[in-house]
Amino acid sequence: MKLQNTKNTGGIKKTVAEMSEKEKMMAGELFDFDAPELEEDFAAARQLEQIYNNTTHEQKDIRTNLLKHLFRKTGADLRIEPPFYCCFGCNIEVGEKFYANIDCILYDENTIRIGDHCLLGPRVTLCTAEHPVDAKTRIAGPENSKPITIGDNVWIGGHAFVNPGVTIGNNVVVGSGAVVTRDVPDNVLVAGVPAKIMKTLD
Repeated sequence: MKLQNTKNTGGIKKTVAEMSEKEKMMAGELFDFDAPELEEDFAAARQLEQIYNNTTHEQKDIRTNLLKHLFRKTGADLRIEPPFYCCFGCNIEVGEKFYANIDCILYDENTIRIGDHCLLGPRVTLCTAEHPVDAKTRIAGPENSKPITIGDNVWIGGHAFVNPGVTIGNNVVVGSGAVVTRDVPDNVLVAGVPAKIMKTLD
């Protein structure tokens, strides 16, 4: 007898066939991005994102309130320079003293967790989304995603790209233009394509 693939969603075990598209997305299974339940969340995020990106530098309180409404969790003090882009917003968690420079993309088809005192340079991308490697499956339209986790006191330099499923430790520096394809331990500087450990930090 063939066992069905099951996932634990909120304490209840479901087969993949029983999951909603949102549950499949968060579980890392193939899902339909165009499903109505996801389209609604995506459209709501686009609306808030557009409002945010049209604010002025003087409207700091409005920006903070918009981010607190858009994200799942934030610290008291956060700042993102517009323009800023995300997918759903509700899958993003950031800690205290978070700062992101212009043109950052937090593509949150899955959870993005960022710790305290983290800095993102201009045009940094954190992308949780993947497409199937198999061409026939990819052409059919489904995609999948993997979470990204970033520790405390991390600085990611401009134009760096963090791939789906990557965990970056505490006190890490990611060099500008790096492509981070695998997990990064605490207290190191990584750089390059793909990113490699260049030095240990005190």
